Amino acid sequence: MKEKELERLTNLKQMEKELHQKGFKNICGIDEAGRGPLAGPVVVAGVIMPEDSMIEGVNDSKKVSEKKRELLYDKILEEAISYSVAIIGQDVIDDINILAATKQGLTSVVKGLDVRPDLILVDALQHIDTDGIPYDSIIKGDAKCYSIAAASIVAKVTRDRIMREWDEIYPQYGFTGHKGYGTAKHIAAIKEYGLCPIHRKSFTKNFV
Repeated sequence: MKEKELERLTNLKQMEKELHQKGFKNICGIDEAGRGPLAGPVVVAGVIMPEDSMIEGVNDSKKVSEKKRELLYDKILEEAISYSVAIIGQDVIDDINILAATKQGLTSVVKGLDVRPDLILVDALQHIDTDGIPYDSIIKGDAKCYSIAAASIVAKVTRDRIMREWDEIYPQYGFTGHKGYGTAKHIAAIKEYGLCPIHRKSFTKNFV
């Protein structure tokens, strides 16, 4: 590993290092992918990484290329002490709103871990049900905290794979390219073809 990358990862792990020194053993990072798109689910992922984990390239998923994320996804799951993923579909998002759906996903993730964490680090979310486990909400946590960054990659890769599968069923919308986000191309396709079953009706009122 190059010195610059080692330094970056050491900085990214500083928060967890201090928490481990305070006696927290199993720290779970949680993040989501897909709060903003017009179609598809929101995916929430949680990972408990070993204290000495230093996977080269782990970063906020938005700063990592799609190809690199796929490779990192495998390494993260291979190394994780425990991980859990929740997929909350568009019907639930329409029914209870995206914020409530994301929080529901987070609670499912916590309950789905086979190792109970001592502490949860979550990207920005507050007023959440963590099954009685203490949590810290960190603004831009995916760029500041190693385990949240790792969770962001797991969530993003999981969701991207789902959207590529939907693209095969509804190719006219181009889901592989934009993953359901409101690009000009996607909005033009909605106006031409109408909505498909995975569109979020509460997000697309202005286009149909």
